[in-house]
Amino acid sequence: MKYIDEYRDRTLVEKLAGQIKAISTKKINLMEVCGGHTMSIQKFGIPYLLPETVKLLSGPGCPVCVSSRQFIDHAVALSRLPGVIITTFGDLIRVPGSTSSLDKEKAAGADIRIVYSIMEAIAIAVRNPEKKVVFLGIGFETTTPTSAAGIAYADKMNLKNFYFLSSHKIMPPAMEALIDEGVKIDGYIGPGHVSTITGSGMYQGISEKFNVGVVISGFEPVDLMQAILMLVRQIETGKPKVEIQYKRVVKPGGNTKAKALMSEVFELRDDWWRGLGILPFSGQHLKKKYERFDAEKVFDVEIEKTVEPKGCICGEILKGIKTPKDCKLFAGVCTPQNPVGACMVSGEGACQAYYKYNRS
Repeated sequence: MKYIDEYRDRTLVEKLAGQIKAISTKKINLMEVCGGHTMSIQKFGIPYLLPETVKLLSGPGCPVCVSSRQFIDHAVALSRLPGVIITTFGDLIRVPGSTSSLDKEKAAGADIRIVYSIMEAIAIAVRNPEKKVVFLGIGFETTTPTSAAGIAYADKMNLKNFYFLSSHKIMPPAMEALIDEGVKIDGYIGPGHVSTITGSGMYQGISEKFNVGVVISGFEPVDLMQAILMLVRQIETGKPKVEIQYKRVVKPGGNTKAKALMSEVFELRDDWWRGLGILPFSGQHLKKKYERFDAEKVFDVEIEKTVEPKGCICGEILKGIKTPKDCKLFAGVCTPQNPVGACMVSGEGACQAYYKYNRS
């Protein structure tokens, strides 16, 4: 298959592995901060192709995983209100809250519907004018533009029964926080989808401030191996910088229209990240112009006290200081069928990636 098989070519992957082994002399930690990369790295066995000098760490690249349990508790509380329809992406519905989940509330009779886009949620609001429809916005810069487009569209329609609960976040503050906390990171495998929107410029400050390279990578084995080779070269030569491996998709300037739309609808605020706590200016919040859509402001609802699950080390896994196999709950008490923590629920979570491809 053209442009798929080429990036999974075993001969080329082995050649890249040989080049990495030939030049790698320093013990280094490289972190991926994209859930898609985490899944691909485990699926294709990338760590087993690398020399002992190169260690891969999984970082906070899964938006479902880093979102607060309070966000789920808030959504659960909203779902219990009469006349409310909750619309959500599928990977959120089974994430455990403090005492419940959207899945459990749906089973108990709440009107909770899985959608594939914010426009689908808006269509539900149009068809149900007597209901209040809340869309749960989640994701990094990849999905934020579509939320912004939906909010702008709802505003243009003067839609009166549509609301938005935001857990949108941006990636650079988390990347900086990890290094500030003392996690040893010698280079970042930069997120491909996020960077398609933002471009490569947003990582420049990280590279310069911490003397750490960032290589934006695609998702196939050849992509990842080439990105790792580029980072190893940077480190061996002492010249860390921001580079794009995923050139067929990512441009230095990113998607200017998408960035303009995000800037029109959202503004940055402090936000909570699992494992990292509250990070300044890391969350996307609706601007005052659009606050009539803000479910936080519109609905006066009591949210239960947030309780974290005992024994779950999802926060430490997201920081790269532990792996899923270090968790006593992994693959026993905690499975995709019966998840204890968000890292096992999401299709981008490190625990689910290990469960599928690296349990032994």
